[in-house]
Amino acid sequence: MAEVRLDKEWTDPAGVTHAAGDTVDVDAETLAELREAGIVGDVADAWAGPTFAGDDTGGDDTGGTDGPDADINDTDLG
Repeated sequence: MAEVRLDKEWTDPAGVTHAAGDTVDVDAETLAELREAGIVGDVADAWAGPTFAGDDTGGDDTGGTDGPDADINDTDLG
């Protein structure tokens, strides 16, 4: 199963209509049919959720005192 966002309105085989922008779970065969009909775009282009921009120290990249090296100061650097 793949979760896809619809580019156009689509009525599934059970008769349920889904609006453009809705996300639906479909099997591989249905996904191929939806792609061919232009109802969904490339799955790789789908929203992948929130992304992380910055380092992995949890800081705000402003040179604050958080992160793994927060206890190092200028005198420690020699």
